[in-house]
Amino acid sequence: MVSVEQARTLALSMPQAVEGAHQGHPDFRVHGKIFATLRPVEGRFVVKLAAIDQEALLASDPGSFATNAWSKQGWLEVRLERVGAGLLREVVEAAWGHVAPRRLAAQVEAERRNR
Repeated sequence: MVSVEQARTLALSMPQAVEGAHQGHPDFRVHGKIFATLRPVEGRFVVKLAAIDQEALLASDPGSFATNAWSKQGWLEVRLERVGAGLLREVVEAAWGHVAPRRLAAQVEAERRNR
């Protein structure tokens, strides 16, 4: 289980991530593009992913992940009460990488490999 505050902290730990607001909910952006939206009352985190990543997560754990009205545009819901911190980190990193500028994403990936 991941708390709303843990999800917020994780999103803000992504390189150059900032918190904003979208349709009355906190969102997290990199270079002006939203990679995640937090729905604190529902305990959900909505992330932007490639279709193949969405499909894999839905198939692997349909109890933790769900589609929504915006899923065809790449958005996937994560039920915070059902997902572990490690998996959420992987999902948020993928969402960040999906919308981050290519040069920034490549730089971050190179830094991770060199550690």
